[in-house]
Amino acid sequence: QVQLVESGGGLVQAGGSLRLSCAASGSIFSIDAMGWYRQAPGKQRELVARITSGGNTNYADSVKGRFTISRDNAKNMYLQMSGLKPEDTAVYYCNVQVLTTSRTMYPYWGQGTQVTVSS
Repeated sequence: QVQLVESGGGLVQAGGSLRLSCAASGSIFSIDAMGWYRQAPGKQRELVARITSGGNTNYADSVKGRFTISRDNAKNMYLQMSGLKPEDTAVYYCNVQVLTTSRTMYPYWGQGTQVTVSS
């Protein structure tokens, strides 16, 4: 079993900042790519940012220059969000590509954390 625990969401005014965290634990042999997705009401889930095991990153055009994704060696991932806009309001999910101890590659999702940006 693999568990992902997210934290850091909340309510913030436009222009403010938040930092999301995602901690992975359980039957993990190694972690490949990690990413943050978001889903706003009535919309499809979309990729926000992604980081590979080698540290390469890519971002949605809508967040470039405002959000920064990072990861550490302790199976944690972060999303620093600055210059937040009302259109960033969504439930944010972490996604982790895990090679389990049984040598199976599988994508795992966190439970989601709400980010609300007021105008």
